[in-house]
Amino acid sequence: MTRWSWVIDQTKCIGCHACTTACKSENNVAVGVFRTWVKNVDVGTFPDVKRHFAVLRCNHCEDAPCVAICPTTAMYQRPDGLVDFDESICIGCKACMQACPYDAIYMDPDSNTAAKCNFCSHRVDEGLLPACVVVCPVEALVFGDMDDPTSRVSREIAAKKVTVRRPEQRTRPKAFYIGAHEAALDPLAAEHEEIYMWSDTGDRRPETGAVRSPVSGIRSPVPRVSYDIPRQRTWGWKVSSYIWTKSLAAGGGLLAAGAYLFGSGGGSAFERLFAPLLALVALGATGLLLVADLKRPERFWTILVRPQWRSWLARGAFIITAYGALLTIWLWFAWQGNGRALGVLAWPTAILAMLTSIYTAFLFAQCEGRDLWQDRRLLAHLFLHPVIAGVSAQLIAAPLVTGELVTGGGTDLALVLALAAFLVFGLGDAFGRHATANAAAAARQLSSGRQAWMFWSALVIGAAIPALLLIGAWPAAGPAAGAMALVGLWLHSHALILAGQGPAIS
Repeated sequence: MTRWSWVIDQTKCIGCHACTTACKSENNVAVGVFRTWVKNVDVGTFPDVKRHFAVLRCNHCEDAPCVAICPTTAMYQRPDGLVDFDESICIGCKACMQACPYDAIYMDPDSNTAAKCNFCSHRVDEGLLPACVVVCPVEALVFGDMDDPTSRVSREIAAKKVTVRRPEQRTRPKAFYIGAHEAALDPLAAEHEEIYMWSDTGDRRPETGAVRSPVSGIRSPVPRVSYDIPRQRTWGWKVSSYIWTKSLAAGGGLLAAGAYLFGSGGGSAFERLFAPLLALVALGATGLLLVADLKRPERFWTILVRPQWRSWLARGAFIITAYGALLTIWLWFAWQGNGRALGVLAWPTAILAMLTSIYTAFLFAQCEGRDLWQDRRLLAHLFLHPVIAGVSAQLIAAPLVTGELVTGGGTDLALVLALAAFLVFGLGDAFGRHATANAAAAARQLSSGRQAWMFWSALVIGAAIPALLLIGAWPAAGPAAGAMALVGLWLHSHALILAGQGPAIS
């Protein structure tokens, strides 16, 4: 049995970047992206300042989250523990980038597929050392087999104190550091300025997680990052919109199924026919957004023909497909007026509708690099989304279809209760307890940071005011409350998506 690993001795590293250039040359790495790089952090105050280095790259984790989340097995783990990738089957979903807690994966601008350090697997298979190891002038990089007690890697690990990056992620990384300064390894320990030593950050408003002195107006000597690579923002408005359209799709199906499960006679024509039609249209929009967000959209079909079943992205694709098929069958029987068949379909439709909404919580739980998304409140939100979206759509669309406002009774009460719960869980997103410093730093972006305006707009305009309108029973309050609630759902989703990607992870 072989388990390849690194030992990186930062007491020897001189920050020459030879490993970076050798890696780029050996693997034809495109301009602007990196498989290995040297992060520089300046610690102290003038004149007692010291620059610390950290060689950063893929950690080839024993429990690799990028492998678990990849929907097509493009990212895979070899028997020798090496985590490699197959760009020929990568669909460019960028999920592996979200799953990596070490910011080691990038989108290759030439192939539009994921790439990263793979230990120079083509050299290792020929019995050669990785290119970076060969060129290191001070032998700070040690590569070898952890399972061989005579290897230099095993001897270094046994004889010296070693640390790993972000141990709280429990990925069991196989990149071990000797003598690395905490500020260089901990991505939140140092401030990222707008301009680095030789470049800018690529982000005009860099996030910071560095701790400041509690004394008002006084800053402690916080370490500063003087050189790092640009960070890639992975998911944006398309993913936020996909969550929103998926909520509408699930809500429409729940309206239709609920009329048969809890109503009498299968509900109104709106619930029997229009609601599932709205659900199918929204589900189609969800699929289009998912495909549009891929870097290789022409390969989208491979997720269905060669799924990697541990990935909730693959599972979600099948859930959405099954739900779409069931909605189509529902619409056929509704058009035929076959109430008996619709009664049989009600439970499967309700179950698939809810699964369509909530599977994203399990997908985001696989995104180990984004700790804010690991919070269980996300699952609660996605339980509420279809209720809020479905009832809101009914309040808006039913008057257009039937000519009558939907007011009072269980409809308003259901939406008020759902909005109240949404408000409570939303406040928990920002001010509740968080398991890691990364999650807490991301939560601060919701309460008072870059995403604060979206977050507070979602809670006030999208939850509090619509609930008050419905409680007050003002004329035409329903459509207005529904419209604001739908806007609030999107704003909240977008704020979570962006805030989760805010804190540095390398």
